[in-house]
Amino acid sequence: MAGRIVVVGTPIGNLGDMSPRAAEALTAADVVACEDTRRTGRLFQLLGLAAPRLVRLDDHAEADEAPRLVARAAAGETVAVVSDAGLPGLSDPGGRTVALAVAEGVVVEVVPGPFAGAVAAVASGLLDGSGRFGFEGFLPRKGGDRTTRLAEVAAERRAVVLYEAPQRVAATLADLAGVCGGGRRVALCRELTKLHEEVWRGSLDDAVAHVADHPPKGEFVLVLEAPPAPEPPTDDQLRALLSAERAAGASARDAAARVAAATGEPPNRVKRLASG
Repeated sequence: MAGRIVVVGTPIGNLGDMSPRAAEALTAADVVACEDTRRTGRLFQLLGLAAPRLVRLDDHAEADEAPRLVARAAAGETVAVVSDAGLPGLSDPGGRTVALAVAEGVVVEVVPGPFAGAVAAVASGLLDGSGRFGFEGFLPRKGGDRTTRLAEVAAERRAVVLYEAPQRVAATLADLAGVCGGGRRVALCRELTKLHEEVWRGSLDDAVAHVADHPPKGEFVLVLEAPPAPEPPTDDQLRALLSAERAAGASARDAAARVAAATGEPPNRVKRLASG
C-alpha cells in the first residue's frame, strides 16, 4: 500500500469515545506524530495498545517536522497525526502537515473523532434548530489581530464557538460583552465528556460575574448565541434610500438594484416601491 498521512481523532475526555477504527489506525502506523509524546504514550497504555514510534508535532515543531513526515509518507510509510485531544488541525497542530501532504500529492486520510466545538455547540442550546455555527477556535491574545477578530465575532450572524484557556477566559468574556453587548447569551462548557462535565448558560454580563466567583479550571469552549435578526426596513425607509439613489443620478432600475443589494430585501419588493 502507498504511504499516507492519517489524521486520527482521539477522545476529548472519555476514553469510551475512542473508535475501533481509530485504534486500528494508530497501531497500524509506522510513526505517530503527536503534540505531547508522554500524553499520547499514556493514551496507548490506557487503551492497551502497542505504541509505535512517537514524534513530537506541537505548534513549535510542526514547521520543521511536517516536511520530514510528508517525506516519510511519500516514501511509503503510514504516518498517523494526533493531537492531545480531539481532531488535529482544528485549533491543534496538524493543519500544516495536511496542507503540505496535499501539495505534494501524498494521500491524506481522516479518521473521525470527537470535536469539542461541535459537542459544546449542541449542548449549549443556542443553535435554535438551525444547526449553523461559526468556529473561531482561540482568539489572538492581544493587539490589532485580537481587536479585528472580536469585531468579526460581533458581526457574525451565526452562533460562534470559541476556545479559551482558564487564565484568559475572564478577559475574553469581558471583551465579548464589550463588543456584543452584555445581554447576549453564552454557554461556558468545560470538562466535556468527563465525570465533572459542566455547561453554564446565561448572559455575557452574568458570565463575567460567574467566572469571577468560580475560579476557572480546565480549558473552556464558549458558545455565543447568534444576534437577533435585524428588523426589515419599512417601505418608507426603502423609498428614502431609492430617492437618494435617484438624486445621485441613478435610473429607477439601477436604484432598485442597488437598494436591494444593500439591504438584502427581495428585489421584487424594492422594484415595486421604485415604480410606485
